[in-house]
This record gives sequence, C-alpha cells and structure tokens, in this order.
Amino acid sequence: MFAWTTLRQKFSPLCLILIVTAIGNGCSSNSNRTKNSNNDLNGLTNADSRLATVTKRGKLICGVNGQLPGFSSVDSNGQYSGLDVDLCKAIAAALFDDPTKVEYRNLNAEERFSAVTSGKVDLLSRNTTWTLSRDTSLGMEFAPTTFYDGQGLLTTQASGIKTLEDLDNKSVCVLSGTTNQQNLADRMRRLSLNYSPIVFEDADLLYKAYETGSCDAATSDRSQLTIRRQEFALPDDHLVLSEVLSKEPLGPLVANGDSQWFDVVKWVIYALIEAEELGINSQNIDRFAQTKNPPIKRFLFAESVENNLGLNNDFALRIIKHVGNYGEIYDRNIGKPFNFERGLNALWKDGGLMHAPPFR
Repeated sequence: MFAWTTLRQKFSPLCLILIVTAIGNGCSSNSNRTKNSNNDLNGLTNADSRLATVTKRGKLICGVNGQLPGFSSVDSNGQYSGLDVDLCKAIAAALFDDPTKVEYRNLNAEERFSAVTSGKVDLLSRNTTWTLSRDTSLGMEFAPTTFYDGQGLLTTQASGIKTLEDLDNKSVCVLSGTTNQQNLADRMRRLSLNYSPIVFEDADLLYKAYETGSCDAATSDRSQLTIRRQEFALPDDHLVLSEVLSKEPLGPLVANGDSQWFDVVKWVIYALIEAEELGINSQNIDRFAQTKNPPIKRFLFAESVENNLGLNNDFALRIIKHVGNYGEIYDRNIGKPFNFERGLNALWKDGGLMHAPPFR
C-alpha cells in the first residue's frame, strides 16, 4: 500500500499508466522467455528430429569401424557384419521392418566424432569408450553400453614380457585418438617407466607393424587384441596378457539436442537385452504371437504402454524377428567365432552387467 500511494504522489496518471504497462509487458516477456527456454530444453520438435530425417530418407546412415571383425568388418562382397553392425540393423528393423536399410560408413578413430556432430551419420556404432570428457564436451550422447571391455596388451611369447613393468624401455603400438593412448601414458607415468609409443591412425597398419616386429607390444581393448591375434599367420606365437589397464564401456553415440532420436537408439538396445531375459529369440518368437503373458505382451506389442518413441508398437518384435536378442548377437559375432566368454556382458541375473529398464 505504501509503495502504490508513494507512486500516486510522485507521478501523473499518464505516467502511472505507462509504468503499469511496462511492468505488465515485462512480466509477459519473462513468461514467454521461460516458455521458449523450456521448448529449447526439450530439444527439436518431432518434425525436425533425426528420426523424421531417417524415416523420410528411407534408410539409416551408420558410422562403423569396418576393420574390426566381431564388431564391424566388411567382406569381399561388401557385406558388413559384427556386433556394432547388428545394432544398426536392429534400429533399421525397428524403423522399417527391414534390417538391410542401412548405409555403412567406415570411420577412423580421429574422424568418428565430427561425423556425428556434423550430421554425416545418424549414429556412431563403432567400439567407442564412454568417458566424461567425450560425453560432456563433444556435443554427443552415449546410448547404453553394448559391450563391457578393458584395455590389454598383446605381445609375443618369445619377448618374455609378462607384466606392464616389463615394458620399461620398450616400444608399444597404439592407435591415435583413442582412450588406449591416454590410459597407457597414465599407467607408465604412474609406474615411472619409460617407453616409446608408436602411434597409428589405421588399425590394419598398426597390427601389421606389430606382427612384423616394429614394436615390442600392442595395446587396445582386450576383445580387439584377442580377435586380431587370431588373424595372425602364427597366432600361437602371441598372447594377450592377463593384466587389464582400464575400464572400457563401449557403446553407440548420437548428437546432442535430439531427445527423441536418443530415446529410439536407447530403447532399441534395451529391447535386445530384455528379449534375452524374457527368453525370446529369433527362432521362437512366432510362438509368442498369441501369448497371454502380460510382460511379454507389453514387450512385443506395447499393450497398455504409452509409446512416445515415434515407432510402431511392435518395434521390439521387428527387432528380434530380424536380428535376434543380445545373446544371439553376442554369440554370432563374438562368442562362437572367437571363443570370447560373456563375462561382464552376461545378463545381470547371470552375474553380468547387461540390464534393461522395465518395458511398462
């Protein structure tokens, strides 16, 4: 009351009208700014989402390694295969009911991130480690981890190298632009060991150099070392040391600012994991067409579930029918060809880390 009385005493009626109008406009403007800010925080509209772009294009553009059997490699006929490739196929199956509607683009470690942020690829599915700096400073989002790994060391039986300390004053082949390069430097510095890093931008060249004796050891994710070792002319002459240098959670990435597309990629991965837990695979899925099991009905047909993904309600059914569940993908690409145990990549109920949120 005092403030209003004081204003009436000091200002004419016209001035008061102008002041009140300005205050009102200011409040309205702030409200609009808040509303607009909230819209910005929610990301792109559905019409502008990467999902709309991919759907209109009629195919998914997926960035992959292309040089790593088991994860992503291409044969003489131009056919791609691997765990990372199967994720791309699963997304295409969810979108188009057709896992072949994917264009693969081989990306090296240096160029992979800019390909995502520039929009050259719809997602990166390329054995990439989830780290704080990558997640917060490169303009990208990490989807759920699809493979839990750790950095290791590959050396020859004849070298006598058994531990990291044995690499003192030795040379190590390492791929540039990877967490492996920094991890190795950190560990060697902590142990006050001297070594000579021999850095490559191309993985094929790295392993050729190692196999011909250009370096005393090679370092990378242990899965990659195990797979590459089996391709050598004399694989039994080489061994992957038991020592694990780091945690390497590998998974796909999408560009920041598009929550709808991020949700699509995220829930496709969860569908692969959930299907294995429910016992649903590509061979038995037809048996569940008339299921009365509520969790399975919700999973395969999204019954009584509010699905705001922008996908058909049967997207999980499409994925499993065409690509299989996570266990099938793992066994097909990693387990059987390379005798690589599931370990941390087993389901949570089997002592691993693979876990999907409820589909409800």
